[in-house]
Parts: sequence; structure tokens; C-alpha cells
Amino acid sequence: EKFLESVEGNQNYPLLLLTLLEKSQDNVIRVCAAVTFKNYIKRNWRIVEDEPNKISDADRTAIKANIVNLMLSSPEQIQKQLSDAISIIGREDFPQKWPDLLTEMVTRFRSGDFHIINGVLRTAHSLFKRYRHEFKSNELWTEIKLVLDTFALPLTELFKATIELCQTHGNDINALKVLFSSLTLISKLFYSLNFQDLPEFFEDNMETWMTNFHSLLTLDNKLLQTDDEEEAGLLELLKSQICDNAALYAQKYDEEFQPYLPRFVTAIWNLLVSTGQEVKYDLLVSNAIQFLASVCERPHYKHLFEDHNTLTSICEKVIVPNMEFRSADEEAFEDNSEEYIRRDLEGSDIDTRRRAACDLVRGLCKFFEGPVTAIFSGYVNSMLAEYAKNPGQNWKHKDAAIYLVTSLASKAQTQKHGITQANELVNLTEFFVNHILPDLKSCNVNEFPVLKADAIKYVMIFRSQLPKEQLLQAVPLLMAHLQAESTVEHTYAAHALERLFTMRGPNNVILITSAELAPFTEQLLTNLFKALTLPGSAENEYIMKAIMRSFSLLQEAIVPYIPILIGQLTHKLLLVSKNPSKPHFNHYLFESLCLSVRITCKANPTTVSSFEEALFPVFTEILQNDVQEFLPYVFQVMSLLLEIHSSSIPASYMALFPHLLQPALWERTGNIPPLVRLLQAYLEKGGASIAASAADKIPGLLGVFQKLIASKANDHQGFYLLNSIIENMPPESITQYRKQIFILLFQRLQSSKTTKFIKSFLVFVNLYCVKYGAIALQEIFDSIQPKMFGMVLEKIIIPEVQKVSGTVEKKICAVGITKILTECPAMMDTEYTKLWTPLLQALIGLFELPEDDSIPDDEHFIDIEDTPGYQTAFSQLAFAGRKEHDPIGDAVGNPKILLAQSLHKLSTACPGR
Repeated sequence: EKFLESVEGNQNYPLLLLTLLEKSQDNVIRVCAAVTFKNYIKRNWRIVEDEPNKISDADRTAIKANIVNLMLSSPEQIQKQLSDAISIIGREDFPQKWPDLLTEMVTRFRSGDFHIINGVLRTAHSLFKRYRHEFKSNELWTEIKLVLDTFALPLTELFKATIELCQTHGNDINALKVLFSSLTLISKLFYSLNFQDLPEFFEDNMETWMTNFHSLLTLDNKLLQTDDEEEAGLLELLKSQICDNAALYAQKYDEEFQPYLPRFVTAIWNLLVSTGQEVKYDLLVSNAIQFLASVCERPHYKHLFEDHNTLTSICEKVIVPNMEFRSADEEAFEDNSEEYIRRDLEGSDIDTRRRAACDLVRGLCKFFEGPVTAIFSGYVNSMLAEYAKNPGQNWKHKDAAIYLVTSLASKAQTQKHGITQANELVNLTEFFVNHILPDLKSCNVNEFPVLKADAIKYVMIFRSQLPKEQLLQAVPLLMAHLQAESTVEHTYAAHALERLFTMRGPNNVILITSAELAPFTEQLLTNLFKALTLPGSAENEYIMKAIMRSFSLLQEAIVPYIPILIGQLTHKLLLVSKNPSKPHFNHYLFESLCLSVRITCKANPTTVSSFEEALFPVFTEILQNDVQEFLPYVFQVMSLLLEIHSSSIPASYMALFPHLLQPALWERTGNIPPLVRLLQAYLEKGGASIAASAADKIPGLLGVFQKLIASKANDHQGFYLLNSIIENMPPESITQYRKQIFILLFQRLQSSKTTKFIKSFLVFVNLYCVKYGAIALQEIFDSIQPKMFGMVLEKIIIPEVQKVSGTVEKKICAVGITKILTECPAMMDTEYTKLWTPLLQALIGLFELPEDDSIPDDEHFIDIEDTPGYQTAFSQLAFAGRKEHDPIGDAVGNPKILLAQSLHKLSTACPGR
């Protein structure tokens, strides 16, 4: 693999892969070549600004000329890989740079060979899928129009022909399998092409599509039924997609769809009533219920549901059965807790029956809240009565009852606050006291884990509705549940605590205070850290997030525990650094480390050295093993530690300094922001000692600046570094480099002048003036080229200074310009004098006018360089943040007063000018 990666830049490399894939006799080699080719395209096809083009134009043309044919003539395994590759290329090149892709594909529909046709459909699906989530834009609509003009008619013809073939081959199981997978792909394409807006073509041909969709929904072919209880068969997949298509039309194009709606409601209703509880039907059932949910909340379909018998029948036959906790759910709860949590807690359970039933309850409540609540209250009471008769046997009844109450009561929900709007007809507090609290108080945390998890989840989602005293009552109970054996149960307990700790009460202050938690602090910290040792939770992100949130809430109350806890955190860090696999867990782990440092050192700054003793051995190992995901975090924590030191840089940091300038570290975009900040901390704490003991490293430091300044995405980081050098290095240590620095900046201004670059450039020029004086600034400009100083004033400073934003940045510019106006003799009696008044006007504009935030039309702002391949982006640690730094500080309080004083001084020195 390493060898292949080293030669992938050579011309013809991709064509050799394709030849191998086409001609090799060995199937394994062919599949490997296909996978390698797809990954190569994924890494290198996109052309990134500021970076070399990784595939030659000749190769690009040759690939596009051959790949469709090759894909269609390959066996299915290889076809899938090449189809993915085509859609990656298509995302970048279609339609502008690959106009004949679609026509080439559409002509294959006539081949009559369904292996080829399915290849085309699969590729088209992966190309058009993005229309489902792209924002509207003229570019997108132009592309969709082009696709529809070429594709819609042939797709419709193919749809009709395929349905006819299904009737002809009704008894041939192998033919039906191929035909049904074609129909499913055609239905998916229908969804993608109709998602943004209702195309005229599909509106004109609605009769064809909807009549056939309807008959497919009601079709039942014995040959296509499968014995597998888990895996959905072709029939289920096709019907699920048709339910989705009908829901799309019912939601978005209800007027046009109205004539067809009643028969779809009937067909889907019959489907729901007759489909079993097996897992293989889950997607079908949830899509069918979602269809009903989207229909019942539309005002002009209200009449279909008004009848009390209809409502009762929906509740009884669709909602209640699909809320039951099935044995498959129980298995997931016990053996696949991560997946269970993701579906139940994070709402990725879009395709579960329970979520769909919940949405249907919400939809029905929109117009029929009273009757629906009344019908369900009866069910809830009878389920709870069943449970009370024999809890051990009937606990699933209580689970369904809690689920029903939750879906009935919640009208609006946010991640941040849980349920924000509740159904007035459900008494949440009473239900909490009578049915939830007893489960939380039970002394055996391991009995009925599903009900315990339900109870915890109830507290969590209704946290904004329950009174504070009940939440406070729940906190110590939740802490006890952190020790439960069930992963789901202790994860929910951690998550619930973390959410409660972020709640705000009246006046926006924190609802549960550190003082209210004081009696439980030790138990909270002990149980949270113990929970990380439970089987299956060694890297549980919810527990780690709860640790972070507890530290943040308790503040100095954690100081006595830190000596023990920091050992546990660093040990955990050492373990996960061997194979980082849970990005969220790792992020919260580093946040917790930052909080430990911050809170302890705020109380006593000298403790910073004991943190360094604990952390540096692990950090050294991470740096030596080049654990890419962790480097940006390590640099942030090191900045935090170094910024706490009062005056000089400790030797342990100086030893590391040369390594931070290695070009390899700066190749990864994720390292750049934290590394720049770390170098700034070095310069701030020890500019003089770097100049004295590491002067040979100054060119390396400026090399980093030169690399950053060349990139549009990172030039501002280059200026951060440069400003720190100017501000903190002894002037004589950089004298020899100053002119070269300015020349580099002018070269970049000539090659690509962006608003962001000019803003940073203005701040730098003015900082230089504040630091070295206006005369030095004028002399260095004029030494590069005669009259350069005047050109910079006239072409950049005067017209652009209005664009500078940020209080500190504006202050630097104001003080710098004041110095140019009042301390630079060349402004008084040379050809520069004519610029004096416009410069003063620009300065007054900076004080008085609103900031000019206009950006030229043709300028494309890049935020993060999109580098292909896996690269950890930079994740900012919230608790490692640094204060904004003002290089002028108290020397100038109000720049306006400085201007008045300086002008006064100037007029006394040069009277009558």
C-alpha cells in the first residue's frame, strides 16, 4: 500500500489500475484494483486551490472516456466500486466538465440487459442523491433541469417497461429479483428528482407513476417473500421507497397529489394492518406510518381522520402495536447498547417503528389533541394496571405506557432544553411522582434496567417542565444509577446529569448551583470515574462529557480531588492514545484536563508544574508516536500551561521548541491554529531568551510565517505569528530579516489580494509603526522601492482601513495612523504631504463610521482548506480558550484622546502649517 501511494502521483497510474481491473484473470486482483482506484479518485480528483493538481489532465480525460463502459461491463462487485468512483468524479465535473455523461448512460437503457441497466441506475442514484439535501441555488436548478431534460423521459419509459416485464416473468424468481431491484432504484431516483420542486414532466406524467406505484404497493408475490426475519427483502424495500415517495408528494405537492391521495391512504393503511412485527418490516412500517403522519397534519386532509372510530382504530391498530418493546429491542438494549443509545437518545432512529408511531401521535394531536389524549389515557391506565398485577412478567406494559405518555406530552423539543412545549392535558408532574420516582428510588439499580432507563430518560426530556425541587430530588438518585451494570442505564444517568447541569433558571443564571451539589460532590466524582471502569464503557463519551460538565459546574470545589483525578485522566489518555477511535470521548477528555488545569491554577498558579509533571510524559509519547488526532489538542493544552507561567520559559519547553518548527507538522491543516497559538505563547513568555539561546531558530520561525502567508486559508495565522514576533522579539534580533518580511507581503499582495489579507496587513503595518516608530516604517517602505510609502498610504491604508474589524485591531490602526500623521517628518514637507488630509479623514472615519464589511463580488472566501483524504480538522477546546491580547495595553486608553494630544503637540512644533 505504501508503495502504491508513493507512485500514485505518476502519470498513467490510474489508467494502469483500470487496465489491471479489466484484463486480469484473477478476480481478487480485479476487486482490489477497483477498490484502490475508487480510493485514489476519492483522495485526488478534487482540485484544491493553493495545492498542486494531483491527476494530469490527460489522465482525467482518459478516465472519463472509459469508465462508464468499463463499469457497465464489469461484474457486480466491481461495478459498485466503479459506480462510486463515477459519482465522486461527477460531483466535481458534472455537468460542466463532463457534459456527455448522462447521454452515454441513458443510451444503455435500450440494451435490454438489466445487469447494465442496474449499473446505470445505481450510478445515477449516487449522482442525484445530493439533490435531497442541497440548498436551492440557480446552479443547482440549472443542473437538475439538464438532468430532467435528458433523463426523465427515458426513466419513465424504463419504469413502464420494467413493470410489464414483471408481469411477463411473474413466475421466474431470478428474473423478478433483478427487475425488483431495478424498480427500487427507479423509485429512489424518482424521489431525488422530485425533491427540490415538482418538475413539469413528472406533473404531466403523474398518472403513469402514481397508478403504477399504487399497484406495486398492493402487489404481493409469493416468490419474493423471504424467510429471513431480520433482513428486508426486495418487496419490502420497494414498498418502503414508494411510501417515501407518496409522503414527499403529500407534504410538498398536496394540491397536485390530491386526486391520488385517498387510494394511497387506503393502500398504506391496509399494508400497516397486515404487516407482521418482524424486524425485516421495520423500514416499511416506519415509512408507512411516516406517510400517515405527514398526511394527518395537513389542514385539507383533516376530514379523513375526523371520525372518532377512525382515530380509535389508528390508535389501536397502528400506534399501540408499534410502540411495544420487542425482543429485538431487548437484544439491542443488552448486547448492542451503542446502537440502541444512538437510536433512542440521539434521534438517529428515524427508521424505527417507535419513532414513527411517536411522530404519528404528534401529527394527530395537531388537530385532535383532546380526543387522542382521551383515547390514549385509557390505554396508559390499562397498561399500568397490567404492570401493577405482575411487574416481573408485565414490565413491558409499563415501558410502552411511559413511551406513550412521552409521545403524547411532547409538542416541541430541542437538543438544548429537552421538551419545550408540552400537551396541557397530560399532568407530567403527577406522572413523575406516581410512576417515575418509584423506579428511580428503587434500591436495586440493576432490577428492570429498561424501566430504569425509561425513568431516567423521562427526567431528561421533561427537565424544562418539571419543578426544580423534583430535579434536585432526582440528582442523587441519578448518581446512584451511574453504578448500574446495564450500559444503557448508566449512560443515560450520565447524560441526564450532564443535561441538568447545563440548565438555566430565571435571570439566565445556572439552575443547579455548585453549593446545592456540595453534599454530593464526592459521590458524583467517584461514581462518574467508576462508571468508566464498567464493561463496555471504557470510552463512553456521555460519561466523559458529564465529567467535563461537573468540573465546569463545581469549579473550585473540585480542587481537593484533582491530585487523584488527574492521575486517572492521564492514565486514560495514555490508553486511548494507542488507538484513538472515539473522537467525542477524546475531545471531552482533553476539555476535562483543561478544566483541571484552569481551575486549580486559578486558585494557585504555582501548581502548574505538578500538572506538567503529570502530563508531559504522556504528551511526549503522543508527539513521538505522531498520534495525528491528538496533536492539535496537545498543543492547545501546552499553550494553556505555558500561558500560566509568569515570566520565563521553563527548560522543558525550550527543549521542544525546535521540534515545533518541523515542516511536516505544518503540512496538516488541523495543527496550524493550535501550533500558531503555542508559538505565540513561546514568544510572549520568552522572546528575549529565544533571541539569546535559539537565534539559529529565527529563520525557521520566519519560514513558518512564509508558508502560512502563501495560503489564502491560513494567511491570518501567519499574521498572528508575525505580529507576535514584532511585538515580543528584541528589535536587533530581527533587523536583518525585516526587509525580506515586507517583500514577501508585497509579493502576496500582487499575486492575490483578498479582503482578509488586506485587513491583516493593515493591522501588521500599524503595529510595526507603533513598535518601531513612524520614521522606521516610512524608511523601510522607501528602501524597498522609492516612493513606496506614499503608494501604500494612497492605495491601501486610506481606502481600506474602514474594513478593519475588532476593538483591538481598530485601536492598533488608530494609534499607528496617529503616529504617521504626527511623528513622521516626511508627511510634513515632501510629496507625501498631499496625503496628510485624506489620511486624517480616513482615521476619523475609522473612529466614527460604521465598519465596511462589504466583500468584492468576485471573491470566494475559503474557510477551511478542503483536503481530500482523512485529515483531522482542528477542534477548538472551549476550556483552553485564551483572553484577547492587546499589544498596546494601558499605554493608550482612548485613541481619540491620543490623536487630539498628538495633533496639539504637532501644531505647537510646526505653527501655521
